[in-house]
Amino acid sequence: MPIHRTFAAALAASVLVPVASWAQGTYPDRTVTLVVPYAAGGPTDTVARLVAEPMSKALGQQVIIENMGGASGTIGAGQVARADADGYTLMLHTSAQATNDLFYDKLAYGSREAFQPLGVVSHTPMTLVGRKDLPPETAVEALDYIRGSGEGVAFGNAGVGGPSYLCGLLIENRLETPMVMVPYAGTGPALTDLLGGQIDLICEQATNTIGHIRSGAVKAYATTSAERLPSLPDLPTLAEVGLEGFETTVWLGLYGPRDMPQPVIDTVVSALQTALKDPLVTKRFADLATTPASAEEATPEGLLATQEAEVAKWKDLIEAAGLQAN
Repeated sequence: MPIHRTFAAALAASVLVPVASWAQGTYPDRTVTLVVPYAAGGPTDTVARLVAEPMSKALGQQVIIENMGGASGTIGAGQVARADADGYTLMLHTSAQATNDLFYDKLAYGSREAFQPLGVVSHTPMTLVGRKDLPPETAVEALDYIRGSGEGVAFGNAGVGGPSYLCGLLIENRLETPMVMVPYAGTGPALTDLLGGQIDLICEQATNTIGHIRSGAVKAYATTSAERLPSLPDLPTLAEVGLEGFETTVWLGLYGPRDMPQPVIDTVVSALQTALKDPLVTKRFADLATTPASAEEATPEGLLATQEAEVAKWKDLIEAAGLQAN
């Protein structure tokens, strides 16, 4: 599908909005809403709640979370795209924000045109986990199980186009074996069904699986990172067990509606960078196998560059699989 504007051009256009168009006053002077376009209890929601408190302190106003799950984050994103560009409605989205345009031809908004990127927040590896009573005991056995069972395997995900869906798609591609992809409105509902034995497998961010892995509530098979995770040292990488070069992580990015005034952008970016240096945030991120974004990444330019890389990574695979949605 055509891309009407480069990321760099979108950024340039966004900063040409005259400061005079910004209503007079000190930002912020009231509560800021941070939209999470996924169900409560998922990994994006977890990170949002961790950074909201130190951002509230930095801004001098409360940052509240509003969950709007569904359709790989496009429902919540659509609401934010239509919000006033005054800095009082922000959004924390996954890397699906970059790839949704590859899946959906008829979005009510343009992922590249409708939003002001503010900065990358975090990076998180994914884990391949199964229901507790799934027969395979090791990662090698799990991959063989998929090859042998194919369309008898129910593979959950947090919505078509999202990171968990793309991870499953890549596994299908590498194993040359289709599975039954079961979409949910977010990670929380998908994990609930995995814990209840309604689905077989899920590839999901370590942020939300690590507790279940440690408790033994799920079977952990592998991580999608390039190296083993310090927090899960016994868990092999998928590359170790035969899927060479298999590496995918999830980044989260902070966005606002397009045409935010530059002083507001600067204030939000400063609050984000302050939050990412907060000792409690960095400790909790480490506990959840999540890495905070660097100071260079936690900027509008850093998020734009990250988006570009994400599109380049997935575009050919999505198009080759004929998965563009209408």
